Amino acid sequence: MTVILGVVVCGLLSIIYAAWATRSVLAADQGNKRMQEIAGYIREGAQAYLARQYMTIAIVGVIVAVLVWVLLSGTAAIGFVIGAVLSGLAGFIGMHVSVRANVRTAQASSHSLAAGLGIAFKSGAITGMLVAGLALLGVTIYYWILTAVLGHASGSREVIDALVSLGFGASLISIFARLGGGIFTKGADVGGDLVGKVEAGIPEDDPRNPATIADNVGDNVGDCAGMAADLFETYVVSVVATMVLAAIFFAGTPILESAMLYPLAICGVCILTSIIGTFFVKLGTNGSIMGALYKGLIATGLLSILGLALATSATVGWGSIGNVAGKDITGTNLFICGLLGLVVTALIVVITEYYTGTNKRPVNSIAQASVTGHGTNVIQGLAISLESTALPAIVIVGGIISTYQFAGLFGTGIAVTAMLGLAGMIVALDAFGPVTDNAGGIAEMAHLSPEVRKSTDALDAVGNTTKAVTKGYAIGSAGLGALVLFAAYSNDLQYFAAHPEQYPYFTGVGPISFSLSNPYVVAGLIFGGLIPYLFGGIAMTAVGRAAGSIVEEVRRQFREKPGIMQGTERPDYGRAVDILTRAAIREMIVPSLLPVLAPIVVYFGVLLVSGGDKASAFAALGASLLGVIVNGLFVAISMTSGGGAWDNAKKSFEDGFVDKDGVRHVKGSEAHKASVTGDTVGDPYKDTAGPAVNPAIKITNIVALLLLAVLAG
Repeated sequence: MTVILGVVVCGLLSIIYAAWATRSVLAADQGNKRMQEIAGYIREGAQAYLARQYMTIAIVGVIVAVLVWVLLSGTAAIGFVIGAVLSGLAGFIGMHVSVRANVRTAQASSHSLAAGLGIAFKSGAITGMLVAGLALLGVTIYYWILTAVLGHASGSREVIDALVSLGFGASLISIFARLGGGIFTKGADVGGDLVGKVEAGIPEDDPRNPATIADNVGDNVGDCAGMAADLFETYVVSVVATMVLAAIFFAGTPILESAMLYPLAICGVCILTSIIGTFFVKLGTNGSIMGALYKGLIATGLLSILGLALATSATVGWGSIGNVAGKDITGTNLFICGLLGLVVTALIVVITEYYTGTNKRPVNSIAQASVTGHGTNVIQGLAISLESTALPAIVIVGGIISTYQFAGLFGTGIAVTAMLGLAGMIVALDAFGPVTDNAGGIAEMAHLSPEVRKSTDALDAVGNTTKAVTKGYAIGSAGLGALVLFAAYSNDLQYFAAHPEQYPYFTGVGPISFSLSNPYVVAGLIFGGLIPYLFGGIAMTAVGRAAGSIVEEVRRQFREKPGIMQGTERPDYGRAVDILTRAAIREMIVPSLLPVLAPIVVYFGVLLVSGGDKASAFAALGASLLGVIVNGLFVAISMTSGGGAWDNAKKSFEDGFVDKDGVRHVKGSEAHKASVTGDTVGDPYKDTAGPAVNPAIKITNIVALLLLAVLAG
């Protein structure tokens, strides 16, 4: 009880911090009347979109909640609702602050770069702390209700099913929010760029472009609300998966409850270290924005080592806690696994920053390729996107093998938990991005001085990198977390098959083999492997259609309102926002349901064609989960890192890119136009399809776990 109370206090402190930071941000100067007017358009558009999106998601959510109630239990259905509501709430509150922080960041940037950084980061930290705090409170309090209030045993099926359903609720909301927001934001960005920059030759965020408000709205609904929901579900699912493994591996032992509380304790102390870390974000004398942000992240990571030790002492201790799959698990080894999780996080951050940061070899190579044309830009961008998968994959492989050597799969789960413990700080870095992007747009549309736009552009370029870093972190932790979920699936399946007298459906199933000599296993691998590609293809197509509708709308307004280009007529911003809202809501449904339905189709499809062979059906389903994890990991990393590199290659021309021959290429040059083409390809890569693959990976595994629970009765 003491540990649970301490974790709840840590979660509440994150809410208190968010409230304090919100009050501080909202007290800042909003700038002149024109700036406030533009910010008002963005705020209204973002809130209108999110209200319509959540209304659509709510309809789907109610249907799913009823199905969970009927097929599993009331406690599972309540868990689903808790996960869904808190996921949506984290995104909504974060966006609520970001659409108010943008104008304040622009105004602060008119005084100094440090002031602009302070407002933007603080607004991002609000979202970060809310994501971590609400996720931790949701899991901890519901676990306490299930065990202490309702009297269920810690590792019982009732508790496990309820917690997994909570993760399912968070995942379902996440995939809708990530995909819908991504379609909206990239439809506006790509469509606006193609007509505004390429055809009309006007700058980015020029107020004459009818899509510019929609573009700024999209930054908030996609990069802020969408990413908040994404990291919320990653946090919840990873913690729940580790708790499920603890329930499986330590069933019937005295250490069971402590082992299940261990991941909650880790996340609790890491919230405290993240809060402390935010106060280290200060612009130094060298003026490095990335350096200022890294100071906060490094401080958080180092303090988290002490927090990890505290969590270990308070729960499992340092000695032996049991034997799992022939390995003697000790608290010391689990602590080392947590440290390895922090190391994996650091390496993924560094690698992603290298592949997406300005003035780094990958980004410079794309900028150099732009000098010789549009085609070479696209070729080099694709090459970098493929290359960028290698180092993160090697790091993840190293993390899996090393943690397994120390403490088996439970050790891998603890490593993932330690990674997600830093989510508060990592999300703060991400949510900083859309605020600075909006601030630059407001500065451009309000005709602020070039010095202000120089500051906001510098913040925005770093924001592109931090967004890519966050996505890399989310995907890396998702890959490890999905492995933990797969372990839960295979161990659950083994347990049910070994006790047919208790679970009649599994009578005659026997031991399940994932041998590649089984054609159903190979078929499952291939079927699972195609899902990330099909999912990504549908998402990219959706962005293309949404962008096409915006291109036609902007061309129509330019054609029918010639005064727009002369500045004598005001564009109809609202129509562009409305077109994208309808397109995003319509387009997000089918791809979002694909990873939900895929495990069900695989199981019952193989069951049908195999003549009722349940063992083959379960083997195929397990293999399909591995296919989704492996291919999803590479597809997501490739898209997010490649897209981030394309974006910052374009930004290299804004201050003047000097090619290998010493020739300077500036904004508006042919090389810059080629880089814009590459960016239009990279935009749906990095902000729609790639990030949405992350929740898709985990939701397939969660549905498979729930399917086992339903079949077990």
